[in-house]
Amino acid sequence: MDKDTAYGAFSTHVMELTTQNPNDRDSPYCLENLRDWEYQGLIDIARENLLLGVNVILVGPFSREIQSGRMFDPQALGIPAQTSIQIAWIALQADEAKGCMAKRADPRDDWKLTHWEQYITRRIEPPIHPALHRFDNLAFNETDFEDLIDQLL
Repeated sequence: MDKDTAYGAFSTHVMELTTQNPNDRDSPYCLENLRDWEYQGLIDIARENLLLGVNVILVGPFSREIQSGRMFDPQALGIPAQTSIQIAWIALQADEAKGCMAKRADPRDDWKLTHWEQYITRRIEPPIHPALHRFDNLAFNETDFEDLIDQLL
């Protein structure tokens, strides 16, 4: 499940109504008023599926949740206690990330690219945790990628 798929159209509409910029997805206003609600909603959808016995993969940085340790704790997330949480942290240097965003040319990245120095201050180094599996996407290696998949499974 991808946060932008689940909430993209809704959040775009809200941002158009509030800031007159439908692509304003990384400004302080959006981060203060929508971000946490989107992530919580995605976790709520995951909980419903987990309670039905359906495995779930969530897509999103979840930076705040990882940094706080909440993402490693089923109880803190409000999901079934027996849930096995595995996190793939895909690392990419800031300059490479900027190049990828520019090449992607998605209007939702406009704020990030225009305010790059402010945006990169939000990039975090995740804590060391047994459930967190790092993968360096800059030096892609098929064997390392297969190892990551094995670790996640």
